[in-house]
Amino acid sequence: MKQTVQTASAWVSPGKTLKLGAKGSAVKVLQARLKELGYMPGKIDGRYGGTTQSAVWAFQKVNGIKPTSTIASKTWRALESPKLPKVLVPNGKPTRAEVNLTTQVLVLYVKGQIKLISHISSGSGIPYVEYATWNGSRQRFSGDARTPTGNFKTTWRRDGWHKSYLGQLYNPIFFNGGIAFHGALSVPLYPASHGCVRLPMHVAEVLPGLLGKGVPVHVRGRFQR
Repeated sequence: MKQTVQTASAWVSPGKTLKLGAKGSAVKVLQARLKELGYMPGKIDGRYGGTTQSAVWAFQKVNGIKPTSTIASKTWRALESPKLPKVLVPNGKPTRAEVNLTTQVLVLYVKGQIKLISHISSGSGIPYVEYATWNGSRQRFSGDARTPTGNFKTTWRRDGWHKSYLGQLYNPIFFNGGIAFHGALSVPLYPASHGCVRLPMHVAEVLPGLLGKGVPVHVRGRFQR
């Protein structure tokens, strides 16, 4: 199956160093380029905020660049000649989600084309013991905080904030028991969840409209701290 990314011929970067909080035409160019390549920088508004930063992180990780909020020569050069995300399941279904735990990146393919590439934060791998009131009584919950590798399919989902015994999940789409893709207010540059795949909030807003029920989800790799 042919994998493509929407690249523009002879795209030339502004070359201007940008830092988080920057504003202006160069930021608009950055945002438009990221969107063209399948990343989600948020509104093309010339404001370099958190949504754009998460798209920059995803792009840098796919292109072998250490994630940073600063856009300098290495990132601009990569934007001129971008790499495709590593295909985890070469013979997978044309519509599928691939979660790369090594790079902490989600790639959604729709009809054989890259539809979305997102920064994620998966299970921390740090065992936990927590107490919460659930079903009217205080209960003890424990686990290994892993996001298991394997082949799964999307199942049930909820709109908006969904309360689980381990916290609040935004627009969760479950694919392996209680493990889901979901929006979170914190999606750091390292695995930090109880096992779910955390997404930036603006990505979680649109993912339910792109990822239906029964879609294959392939989880591969291992994050090295």
